[in-house]
Amino acid sequence: MSRIGKSPIKLASGVTVTVSATNEVTVKGPKGELKRNIDRDMKVEVKDGVLTIIRPTEQIRHKALHGLYRALLANMVTGVTDGFKKQLELVGVGYKAANNGQLLDLALGYSHNIIFEIPKELKVATLTEKGQNPKIMLEGIDNQLLGQVAAKIRSLRKPEPYKGKGVRYSDEVVRKKAGKSAGK
Repeated sequence: MSRIGKSPIKLASGVTVTVSATNEVTVKGPKGELKRNIDRDMKVEVKDGVLTIIRPTEQIRHKALHGLYRALLANMVTGVTDGFKKQLELVGVGYKAANNGQLLDLALGYSHNIIFEIPKELKVATLTEKGQNPKIMLEGIDNQLLGQVAAKIRSLRKPEPYKGKGVRYSDEVVRKKAGKSAGK
């Protein structure tokens, strides 16, 4: 049995989970509503405020999907109750970030600014304080979408290993390499 798959998900008060005949799971909570299609072989049960996923056989495919869907549904429940946050930091001289609604304007050392459109499901805020690196705060209920958008923003200028310049997560540690040694 999968260690992750067999552990139950406790539902907080105010969270409702419904499963349709086509195995579409809908999770509603105080922050919003999320939907996800589940493989037709998996069974989702809700009893006494506890959500469990049951797999039909011990096939490798079913074992893999068991833990996957349990983790995805746990993230959905956490998202509609607490939400998720990611913070990115721009390290480099002249790197700037500003937002106008859902448009993120980034100056990352290229010849032009990059205009990045944030999906409407997420909230974005930028913070620029004197003496500190500019920060981008992303917030939303869908963990998968949030991580994907944060990774896309980071990929616009990944941190380089010599000076550490680039876009990085605020809790990311960039290992620096030693540069060239001087000649004889």
